[in-house]
Amino acid sequence: MQRRILITGAGGYIGSLLARRLAERHFVVGVDIREDPSAVFPFHVMDVRDPALADLVREHAIEQVVHLAAVLEDSGDRERDYDIDVNGTRNVLEACVQNSVRQLVVTSSGAAYGYHPDNPAWLDEQDPLRGNAEFAYSDHKRQVEELLASYREQHPRLKQLVLRPGTVLGAGTRNLITRLFEGRRLLAVAGSPSPFVFIWDEDVLHIIDKGVNEEAAGCFNLAGDGALSIHELGAILGKPVIAIPAAVLRTGLWIGNKLGLTGYTPAQINFLRYRPVLSNQRLKSEFGYQPRKSSEEVFRFYLAGARGRQST
Repeated sequence: MQRRILITGAGGYIGSLLARRLAERHFVVGVDIREDPSAVFPFHVMDVRDPALADLVREHAIEQVVHLAAVLEDSGDRERDYDIDVNGTRNVLEACVQNSVRQLVVTSSGAAYGYHPDNPAWLDEQDPLRGNAEFAYSDHKRQVEELLASYREQHPRLKQLVLRPGTVLGAGTRNLITRLFEGRRLLAVAGSPSPFVFIWDEDVLHIIDKGVNEEAAGCFNLAGDGALSIHELGAILGKPVIAIPAAVLRTGLWIGNKLGLTGYTPAQINFLRYRPVLSNQRLKSEFGYQPRKSSEEVFRFYLAGARGRQST
């Protein structure tokens, strides 16, 4: 059965890989703010906030939408980032509702749960999504999820598959998180294990592919089995871990931010201190997918790729 699928963020890291994979079996239309001359499917340069998105959905008789477009790193313009993430998602939802789209797949984030000292040891999909006002990304993901929940109530005919990934890694990944691993030493907050959960980028692709083909619905965390503390990461990397008391680190971030040495602020210390640890039990038991790599295997796979690049 050939499906008619629109992918927002189709020029991005996951979006381009997913679009090419789905285009082998289905009719795929890609949308992105950036041009992708290598696209082998109909591709439109379009802002996800553009009301013309609804016309595009209607023109191509789209049945399913995969919404990947989002701001991944703080641009410094909070209003702009909010507009893209939250209002952009609202525009996608309206385009779906207006054109009787059957299913919407959205990549949210584990960051929607927030970085809080009273987070449970393992976060379940039914735990509250609290975000953090001091982290634009986390705060916007929380607001996006609230918007999605309201549309689920108002428009139940539109199936929603909401995915909340942990840190996505592949052989060639480079982003804000991987920069934490590139220095000579790892920074930790004294007394906090700062655990990480990782999900292999290939697992993310398989999960979305499965969700589209089965027209699945529900909210699911995406993480490999297990978690790694900052000290376990240090041991794998062969790098020392420097544990700094929270008060000292907060002062250092304040000075560094004032001097323009870092974009981090003292309020963002919780990013290192209280990382959300995602349970993947519902992904396995309800969605029916077993991640092919554990968190540790994902990290070692990423590390092998990173070291391979350094040696060439």
